[in-house]
Amino acid sequence: MITNNEPPEFPIGAYVEPDSPEVLTLQLEELRRCPSEIRSAIESLGPEQLKVRYRNWSVRQIVHHLADSQLNTYIRFKWALTEASPLIKTFNETKWSETFDARESEIEPSLILMDGLHTRWSVLIENLNNEELDRTFFHPEVGEILSLRQALSRALWHIRHHVGQIEWLKNRHGW
Repeated sequence: MITNNEPPEFPIGAYVEPDSPEVLTLQLEELRRCPSEIRSAIESLGPEQLKVRYRNWSVRQIVHHLADSQLNTYIRFKWALTEASPLIKTFNETKWSETFDARESEIEPSLILMDGLHTRWSVLIENLNNEELDRTFFHPEVGEILSLRQALSRALWHIRHHVGQIEWLKNRHGW
């Protein structure tokens, strides 16, 4: 059991950019597995445990945030594939996490959304050629032009990061 009371900022470590495009096959496998890994992380948690916070967000908010974030990333993929290096729209994650549905609603609809979204997203990516994977969008929040390869890598880290938060809470509380 972890004895430190303060949750780490990055329970799985900081993001590291992959150094090889050959990781795409592994990333596609991970993308397909993500919904089941999220479900696995929360399946033993009851209603009271879903209210427990990791820093600023409850487990419930984390799950809804994952659905919101992945949906936004998928849409960014579609923009990048249909427009020339578009400026993408960001979303205020904190404010989104404070809406009623993110704070209070059941998590199953977000889990179902991720099941379908990851299926479509995987089909899309596995049918992209190298030129399409190298298409870009501008992310104003981070001030960078990102390729779809980079966006996928960051999205997968982001999912692992939040699952890591849930796992940290489970270990911390002995769930």
